[in-house]
Amino acid sequence: MALRAALPMTALATLCGCKIATAKLTRAQRGAVIYRTNCVSCHGRDPHFDGPIGPAIAGSPRALLEARVLHRSYPARYLPKRRTHLMQAMPWMASHLDDLTAYLAATGSQAGAGR
Repeated sequence: MALRAALPMTALATLCGCKIATAKLTRAQRGAVIYRTNCVSCHGRDPHFDGPIGPAIAGSPRALLEARVLHRSYPARYLPKRRTHLMQAMPWMASHLDDLTAYLAATGSQAGAGR
């Protein structure tokens, strides 16, 4: 039973290729790890600014993240920032969307903090 409880944290550490004590991280800190390992190459290191391929995503709501990350779509009545369809679905991130949302919400109040 203890092994089963440890698996989600092990999966997060494996996802980022690092050995960190993820159980001690806040949701936003775990989201930062997810962002840096899955999003930064297209959206840039600071989510407040457009990246080399993807737009700025600081403060993005969970509904948008779920649609884009899991389904490669947009929520109903959402006007996309870009008309490209380069982003691929990443279904393996389903269990990390709340963490990613928390990180992007936390950075939403710190405009341009990383530059």
